[in-house]
Amino acid sequence: MNSMSLPTVAVVGLGYVGLPLAVEFGKHRPVIGFDIRKERIAELRGGSDHTLETSPEELAEAKQLSFTADPADLAKATIYIVTVPTPIDASKRPDLTPLIRASETLGKVLKRGDIVIYESTVYPGATEEDCVPVLERISGLKFNEDFFAGYSPERINPGDKAHRLTTIRKVTSGSTPEVAETVDRLYASIIEAGTWKAESIRVAEAAKVIENTQRDLNIALINELAIIFNRMGIDTEAVLKAAGTKWNFLPFRPGLVGGHCIGVDPYYLTYKAEMLGYHPQVILAGRRINDGMGAYIAGQMVKAMLKRRIQVDGARVLVLGLTFKENCPDLRNTRVIDVVTELQDYGIAVDVHDPWADVAEAVHEYGVDLVAAPQAGAYDGIILAVAHREFAELGVGGIRAWGKPIHMLYDIKNVLGAAESDQRL
Repeated sequence: MNSMSLPTVAVVGLGYVGLPLAVEFGKHRPVIGFDIRKERIAELRGGSDHTLETSPEELAEAKQLSFTADPADLAKATIYIVTVPTPIDASKRPDLTPLIRASETLGKVLKRGDIVIYESTVYPGATEEDCVPVLERISGLKFNEDFFAGYSPERINPGDKAHRLTTIRKVTSGSTPEVAETVDRLYASIIEAGTWKAESIRVAEAAKVIENTQRDLNIALINELAIIFNRMGIDTEAVLKAAGTKWNFLPFRPGLVGGHCIGVDPYYLTYKAEMLGYHPQVILAGRRINDGMGAYIAGQMVKAMLKRRIQVDGARVLVLGLTFKENCPDLRNTRVIDVVTELQDYGIAVDVHDPWADVAEAVHEYGVDLVAAPQAGAYDGIILAVAHREFAELGVGGIRAWGKPIHMLYDIKNVLGAAESDQRL
């Protein structure tokens, strides 16, 4: 089939998830990439992507992809894919505001026969119970008669150059059997790894939310073990390496759990469960452990400094890394900020250095002024918080050069050798 005869797809939200999707579809069919941020549209039209998920070469290959911030342009499409964020608020409750606003925008351009597919992580039932009513109200059309819906959860792993959109198997679903088949064929046209057609939208929603809940719980277990082993004076990494010789031992490591998925998605599931009268115990226990790791790490650093007779109040500590994961500029829901604020509560002056993070975004999101070049010999303590390759390349000598003659080096990501740091998580 000629690509120009294929239905036009509109991707709503051009972040870490939406842009790679729009680019891949744009290689094969007409695609409208929409984002409410005019500066983002200008950037993409200029051929660059600050998230680094898509290269200038890949953008150039998507010859049928156009970018717009004008909602009226969306009317040219017949299939809409929503890839907006689904964060949590200060009370750790789901914030569906971006999703509802995107649905309102689409409701104004929705036509008979159109399909709206959601990729944003939600609790089971959100697509049909929260989003579809908005589409009906704004458009005046009737669900599953005049327009249809689908759900295909995103599985993008920011910064991962091995597991890309086309090489990760895609779960799909639709609001009717016929639409489910249409949605599945749509994604199958670009996903080399294949698709999995779920029995219903709710099944697909549930599958997505438990993927990251499972990872969250596994990391929480290892974090708790790290706390226990620390009290025993046992090196956690050595234990995990020994245990890892068993064929079915899962290779999780302790650390800060941030980002837009693992540290957020479990709260969507627990919120829905509590709405139905069930109070989750295991999931929330894991969340409490992981959410408390920033304070734990800061406390361990302070204790280690005191043991070395380093004056804590007024001390200077350098935190290396602010993004939520290594070799990636993504600052969303980074839990490194918990370490920073906790250290500041002890009266410590904290400098943060991150070669990957955007300076303006760090200030806007967290009030952190990143240090471009840490001062040599200036710090009483150094925390290696994110395993950026630049820090690994510096090596222990380059990192310790930032410290005073007597200082503490806390490597929470095991970037350095066991004997090279003063403390590990």
